[in-house]
Amino acid sequence: MKFRHHNLIPAASVRAALVLAAIALAGCGSRNAGDGAKAASAPPPPLEVKAAAAETRQMEQAISVTGSLLADETVNVSSEFAGTLVKVNSDFGRTVRKGDVLVELDSREATLQVERTRAALSQALARVGLSPGEEETSPDLTPAIRQALAQMEDARSKYESAAKLVASGDVARERYTELEKSYRSREAAVQAARDDLRTQLALIQSLRAEWKLAQKRLGDTVIRAPFDGVVAAKLLSPGQYIKENVPILTLVKSGPLRLHVDLPEVAVAAVRPGTALTFTTASAPGASFRAIVRELNPSLDPRSRSLTAEARLVSSGGPASLLKPGMFVQVHLVISAGVNVVMAPREAIYSVAGLTKIFLLNGGQVAEKLIPPGREEKGWVEVPGEMVHAGDKVATSSLASLVDGMKVQVRN
Repeated sequence: MKFRHHNLIPAASVRAALVLAAIALAGCGSRNAGDGAKAASAPPPPLEVKAAAAETRQMEQAISVTGSLLADETVNVSSEFAGTLVKVNSDFGRTVRKGDVLVELDSREATLQVERTRAALSQALARVGLSPGEEETSPDLTPAIRQALAQMEDARSKYESAAKLVASGDVARERYTELEKSYRSREAAVQAARDDLRTQLALIQSLRAEWKLAQKRLGDTVIRAPFDGVVAAKLLSPGQYIKENVPILTLVKSGPLRLHVDLPEVAVAAVRPGTALTFTTASAPGASFRAIVRELNPSLDPRSRSLTAEARLVSSGGPASLLKPGMFVQVHLVISAGVNVVMAPREAIYSVAGLTKIFLLNGGQVAEKLIPPGREEKGWVEVPGEMVHAGDKVATSSLASLVDGMKVQVRN
């Protein structure tokens, strides 16, 4: 049998190689563990944020106040004449025109009163020789005056004749005295007739006034619409007996609407007759309306220190047809235009839990500022000028992760 001979590695050499490999592996493990400890103790890199600069911009100074819309005219239709309702020609929601008959009352008593006063007036006119329709005439002569004048002329003629004959003895002194007294009496009668005429003319004027008053009361039995409007309420029905000035209908003239608003003291100088007011209402979302100030209260309310202004709506078509009397509206009033204010981008404002914050960046460090909510315009928000100055850098990203004093790295 033949045997092959192989070259065998001595056992001692093998053991030595294994020991060296173990030592090498141990050295590598210790170096890796040291590197991991160093990595764990190193601080995290700063948070990267975007930034922008605050700017000075011109912005109008305006206020927003609550106002209310009122009807142009509102009236309770009533009667000056006490009587029974015969007809009520309008009802709730009906549109009426000026002059339309709204209510009719029983007119029989008023008609009789007109006829009675007219007859009394005609009788008084006849006493002074006038005809109906001549109430304004003031005659100088009446039948009574003419009769008194004729009698006075006759007495004067006899008296003057006796005066010529009494000196010659053809007429006795007693007869002369008697004729003189008769003449003086006739003169007094003429004057009395003239005084009676003045009394009769005064009576005619009184009866004429009573006749016109009776005619007015007859006219009051028919009530007409004082203006174009809509019946807002029907309060009484036919058949009811009413006293004077009892409301029967409520009539509303809705156009043009009146805007009634109380302005704070700071806005008084910015408002005068002719000033335009802009307002919105929840009944017309997205729509804006204009009104022109017509009247101003001459003084401020001493309790609220507010000035009451009344404006008229400019247009009545389109969305304005949705406006009704009694609505509340939000009035936007520009106090001054072109005021310089500090503004920051909308992205720099952080609101949470009712607080509004802005984060200033200075040398890579965050300074947190609490600010009041400001006005927004075209993506920019007004910020307090004493806290943020024009040119200050403000963070515009990762706002929820920022805290006061934090180190950051500005990305842009």
